[in-house]
Amino acid sequence: MKYFFCWCICALSLAINPLNAQSKYTLSGTISEEKSNETLIGVNIIFPEISAGTTTNEYGFYSITVPEGTYTIVISYLGYSTISETITLTEDITKNFNLADALESLDEVVITENIEKLNIRTPQMSVNKLTSGTIKEIPVVLGESDIIKAITLLPGVTSAGEGASGFNVRGGAADQNLILLDEAIIYNSSHLFGFFSVFNPDAIKDLKLYKGGIPARYGGRVSSVLDIYQKEGNSKEFHANGGIGIVSSRLLVEGPIKKDKGSFLLGGRSSYAHLFLPLFDIDNKAYFYDLNTKLSYKLNDNNNIYLSGYFGRDVFKIEDTFENTYGNAVINFRWNHLFSNKLFSNLSLIYSDYDYNLRLNFVEFDWVSGIQNFNLKYDFKHYLSNKIKLQYGLNSIYYRFNPGEITPTVESSGINPFKLTDKYAFENALYLDAEHKVSDKLALSYGLRLSSFTRLGQDELNIYENDQAVLFNDDFKIYEKAEPIATETYKRSDVIESFYNLEPRASLSYQLNTKSSVKLSYNRMAQYIHLLSNTSSPTPLDIWTPSGKYVKPQLLDQYAVGYFKNFNDNAYSLELESFYKDVKNRIDYIDGANLIANNAIEQVILNGKSRAYGLELLLRKNEGRFKGWLAYTLSRSEQQTPGRTANEIGINNGNWYKTPFDKTHDISITGNYQWNEKWKISSNFLFQTGQPATFPNGQYSYNGLSIPNYSNRNSDRLPAYHRLDIALNYKPKPNKTKGWQGEWVFGFYNIYNRRNAASISFGQNETTNANEATRLSIFGIVPSISYNFKL
Repeated sequence: MKYFFCWCICALSLAINPLNAQSKYTLSGTISEEKSNETLIGVNIIFPEISAGTTTNEYGFYSITVPEGTYTIVISYLGYSTISETITLTEDITKNFNLADALESLDEVVITENIEKLNIRTPQMSVNKLTSGTIKEIPVVLGESDIIKAITLLPGVTSAGEGASGFNVRGGAADQNLILLDEAIIYNSSHLFGFFSVFNPDAIKDLKLYKGGIPARYGGRVSSVLDIYQKEGNSKEFHANGGIGIVSSRLLVEGPIKKDKGSFLLGGRSSYAHLFLPLFDIDNKAYFYDLNTKLSYKLNDNNNIYLSGYFGRDVFKIEDTFENTYGNAVINFRWNHLFSNKLFSNLSLIYSDYDYNLRLNFVEFDWVSGIQNFNLKYDFKHYLSNKIKLQYGLNSIYYRFNPGEITPTVESSGINPFKLTDKYAFENALYLDAEHKVSDKLALSYGLRLSSFTRLGQDELNIYENDQAVLFNDDFKIYEKAEPIATETYKRSDVIESFYNLEPRASLSYQLNTKSSVKLSYNRMAQYIHLLSNTSSPTPLDIWTPSGKYVKPQLLDQYAVGYFKNFNDNAYSLELESFYKDVKNRIDYIDGANLIANNAIEQVILNGKSRAYGLELLLRKNEGRFKGWLAYTLSRSEQQTPGRTANEIGINNGNWYKTPFDKTHDISITGNYQWNEKWKISSNFLFQTGQPATFPNGQYSYNGLSIPNYSNRNSDRLPAYHRLDIALNYKPKPNKTKGWQGEWVFGFYNIYNRRNAASISFGQNETTNANEATRLSIFGIVPSISYNFKL
């Protein structure tokens, strides 16, 4: 496979960029942080005399080929001192660079890579980057820094709900986001039902959110990709850092296994508010803990290996009647190999598991469900020339879906053991990505992904007449479950259904001048697994199911156009984007659908379609004592499930209706002000149009009961959501760079105590018998204090 790719690449390079008479040589190497040897992602390597440049990849590697000669090379990365030196290229050179912290690094608040290089010159668009430093300065609930809460301050990204850790991108559902931690898939990103995210910001090195123009190396979801890399650990000396908060604390330690060759990283978090509940005679529990690990070792100049993992668990218990535990576990072994100074490879073997356990002592049974996968990835980055760079590779994922199993906890309980049918599948892909600098003003990025999904055999599969698992009752104008006419048993090696999709990707950047550019992008993506949930926010009980005989894969076509401009030598920047998304085969649910412990889920779902479109604006101030950004999104997100035949009415009478993720207006303002060396003030303000909902519009009486009549699906809304958060950071000894360094963080979430509605329920007052609406609010004002330290 490797040689086939290389043959194709060589043929392509000769066709597009024929050799010329002038000799060319390659400068390559790794760029890392001086103090720790931590490799740096997205560092700019520039040859100003010939306007040539490149950036480091996810492992800090770079390669650039230029004509023979003597040049000034400039290495720059925000938050670090710039390196400028003279290099004479008369042969291929391998040269590593170490960047030192800039003196002004205390002021670092960045949300993207070097803005001029990323936003103006490259075709990459609809992407945002956050550093752990930025995330830690954003005020959040309960004083815990949170990656998911931070990205909801960006345009096109909204929260799944008050206190929820899920997120929605450009009107998409939470299950349409691919979340990767060191390339491993994370299926549930929340702790404590959404109060915290599973990501420890101390352990995170780099984070990128792709909302559109998604490269062909990513696949499997149709809304976004959140790609997160953990730190590698300090290979020079031992260090530790952490924080102590009101409800949770964290600690991270790192150091060398062998100096300058190997390192380890170990980070843990835990909440402990439940320890104080017995003081109030409360026998309930609600806590979480997680562990981030990583081992890195440099075998030689051409080979590096990494072993990383994440393990998290949540526990929620109500006295002796109810206990709920759930969590993620991932392990990833990676091998970096340098075939040449132009060909970099990474092989990854990944295991990922998400499980959900529920013990109901009052009915004496346990419920267990989950999803597992084994993932093989082999990726190559080929630096053909200064004008053409290629990425290509393969990806194969084996899935096991456990929809649920009931086990009695007491033999005399009268509960019979019951196991829903396990499901199995393979997802495979080949991809090729190209970055092509056509001229000084025009740059292209294009690629193709060939994906396939094979639904493997299972113990029992229902067979329906005319393959219709849902029937339409023409008399009552409602959808009903169809009764199976037979069942069929397959061997594990049998193929129930197969799907194949070509997923082209393309983007273009045209530089109007040195300060502005316009960009276009298109991408098609396929999603083969689906989250079954009739709530707007992801919950631990949500069940994943694969595409198959009755569930078709979702197919996305997304178009985007953008204008990008920098002002005042990059002190300010503007990003303006418009997008349109069309998704086929989006799952919809018939009225009264029951998703829990359902062994025939195909009887309550229909295949519909969705669309989303909007305008995004991001205005940033990047320099000075005050930094921050204003993000605004104007958008619409809709879904439609028409009838399958002329006499069927479909869902919502076949009309388009607002999805639960439709937020017409979404505004966020984030700012950080360095008052002096010791004090920093940060704040953010959010305003969102209320979440769509379905309210009753009348009632009728039947046998003495009041029966509500509901309006069209999602035709109403909750009240608008808004809040203001403020945080104060205090460093007693800001100039101390060695030994114990401490920092206090005082936070106020929702400082003006807005009682935002998480939901509105309708019922009858037991005393007056009058109908009434009850608004549920999760948070008012929430003060917090935490102490962060490092040594």
